[in-house]
Amino acid sequence: MTHLPLDLAVIGGSGLYQFPGLENATRQSVDTPYGPASGDVVVGDFAGHRIAFLARHGESHTLPPHRVNYRANLWALHDLGARRVVGVNAVGGIRHDMGPRTVVVPDQIIDYTHGRYTSFCDVEGAEVRHIDFSEPYTASLRVALMEAAKRAGIAVIDGGCYGATQGPRLETRAEIARMKRDGCDLVGMTGMPEAALARELELDYACLALVANFAAGCGDEAEISIEEIFAHLAAATAEVPPLLAELLKR
Repeated sequence: MTHLPLDLAVIGGSGLYQFPGLENATRQSVDTPYGPASGDVVVGDFAGHRIAFLARHGESHTLPPHRVNYRANLWALHDLGARRVVGVNAVGGIRHDMGPRTVVVPDQIIDYTHGRYTSFCDVEGAEVRHIDFSEPYTASLRVALMEAAKRAGIAVIDGGCYGATQGPRLETRAEIARMKRDGCDLVGMTGMPEAALARELELDYACLALVANFAAGCGDEAEISIEEIFAHLAAATAEVPPLLAELLKR
């Protein structure tokens, strides 16, 4: 399949199932060698540029983190002409300054997931590639996001380590304590293998992490409320379109 290059592709996480302000939108169903993506890719115009949007969990949030077909999602966006991808991820805050409604552009990741297809090499006969993953996010795209946030007047934390867990359950206090000792600042369930697959396809990839709650044992709450999580997510998600509009202007 041959398509014109897109200016940006956005993968929406929990709370971001449609992209606000997308005009002249068309839905693209892409056949991939890895099965179906999470849903149709919606392609349209935003801030004077052509972008693609894909809801990682499906538009009705039917796919838990460990059942997302990450390979198909990245392949579909690449096949449609994407070269830059921003993954929007709902996360929990571990570091004291990464509380609810904070937006973070992480620069490192630790993978605690298991049983997921983590590479396009996981197919018989495929070429085995050993990608350099010492810096898991594309530095130039991270910088561009930070600069766009500054122009938009949106407070964003530069850097941090994302710990990717299996889900869909939230973590125990002991698990978060271990992750904190490991150097994690954030915890989420969808950061991997998405970042590594983007690298295999030679896509520029960065993460916008939206903090929905303090992780277990890191805040004052005795119990994490799902209602509060989605209220915090809605507030943080509202920052995404104006930030990406500024990104596209440059």
